[in-house]
Amino acid sequence: MDPENPVVKLCVEGMRAEGQGRLGDAHDLFLRAWNEASDDWEACIAAHYLARHQPTHAETLRWNDEALRRALAVTDGRARGFFPSLYLNLAASYEQEGAVKIARELYEAALARMDEPGAPPTEAHVRASIERGARRPIG
Repeated sequence: MDPENPVVKLCVEGMRAEGQGRLGDAHDLFLRAWNEASDDWEACIAAHYLARHQPTHAETLRWNDEALRRALAVTDGRARGFFPSLYLNLAASYEQEGAVKIARELYEAALARMDEPGAPPTEAHVRASIERGARRPIG
């Protein structure tokens, strides 16, 4: 991600606020990033972070779905390394809602995207979460 991108800057600032326990400020910064997004990649990033600050599982699912939908619309490769995390988050949202079959499909999609050619390596904690989710029994 381009650290000079204004949406990325807002999200970094929001993550700092999270780390300091200022969750309301974090939410506001992520919402501002969403409102300032100028393309699908920026909207994907903002939606990814907004999903973390929703009052219900259903709203978290909605924002995780939006993040993935926006990433899928990016055609220039910027989203390539982000897909494992996006699929993981959406799978976890569906699992929390009790839709375990859909969750399993999404965990498997995340597994398939982890080692795509040209994508940066998937972070160890993301990889471990995807693998755990994909192994969980359905039902």
